[in-house]
Amino acid sequence: MLVIVGVFFLVFANIVVLFISSNRVPSYGIGRVALYLVAPIQDVVSNTIKVARNTWQAYFMLVSTAQQNARLKKELQQANARNSQWHETELSNIRLRRLLDFKLSLESPSVAAEVIGMDPSPWYRAVIINKGSNDGVRKGLPVGIPEGIAGQVINVSAAYAKVMLITDRNSAVDAMVQRTRARGIIKGESTSSCVFQYALRKDEVNIGDKIVASGLDGVFPRGMPIGEVSGVVKRAAGIFQEVSVTPYVDFEKIEEMLVFLTPLQDQLVNPQ
Repeated sequence: MLVIVGVFFLVFANIVVLFISSNRVPSYGIGRVALYLVAPIQDVVSNTIKVARNTWQAYFMLVSTAQQNARLKKELQQANARNSQWHETELSNIRLRRLLDFKLSLESPSVAAEVIGMDPSPWYRAVIINKGSNDGVRKGLPVGIPEGIAGQVINVSAAYAKVMLITDRNSAVDAMVQRTRARGIIKGESTSSCVFQYALRKDEVNIGDKIVASGLDGVFPRGMPIGEVSGVVKRAAGIFQEVSVTPYVDFEKIEEMLVFLTPLQDQLVNPQ
């Protein structure tokens, strides 16, 4: 009922306004009364229309801004994703170039492989690579990267192989201190470090010394880097000293490897 009355009132008011604007009503008498009554109403209606129009425009501006922000956020996410992919590609290219240079420094065949998995057991340190017997990989072959020795192939299928890392407790590499030629065996500790076992107490071994493969085990090439001495303990008694070694290879970040395909008795590493 109130809506009907309001509509009727607005219609009546607009009729009066039209009547006044037609210039047929004089500016005195009923015309002045009509103007007095209608003008405030017309002002309210006009202001209401302006507020409604401004609110509507502001609403559409907010909706448009929100849509634009959503579009810009999506474009930014896509750009960040592309940038991340490009960065990963660049890093991969750098690693592969270094691996290729390392491969060219060897005088025997080798095959590059990608690490596709890691042994979940905390007692073993091994990785799975995407090359197998179809690529010439076989059990017992050594594996390395430009930084140094990585490990040895212990299991092979047609398309994949398992590599035991030198940090595994079952791993053993005949090695020597490059500076003094003191010999010993590099053994893993199932952590990120190794120990240089059977180094005679009388031999000179200092922190910072470089440990390299001796080549006497017939597996790893002579002179290939293994790691750096990080700790030396000489007991008051005993034949051997205790030597800790930090490998040059970061096994937590390794992504590609090089498998040496020929017996290493005949393989040499060219000097850099």
